Amino acid sequence: MPRLALYALVICLLATTAAVVAFFRGSWLGIVWVLMAGVSSNMAIYYFRRAKAD
Repeated sequence: MPRLALYALVICLLATTAAVVAFFRGSWLGIVWVLMAGVSSNMAIYYFRRAKAD
C-alpha cells in the first residue's frame, strides 16, 4: 500500500474516532470531524488507485 494512502487512512480512522467521541459528549464539533474523515477517505482512495495504475 502506498505511504500517502496509508497516512490518509490513519487520519480517516482518527477523525472517525474523534467524531464518535464528540457526538457522544454532545458536541456539535463532531460534524467537522465527519467532514475531515470524508476528505481523508477520498484522499486514501485516490492515492491507492493512483499507485495501482502506475
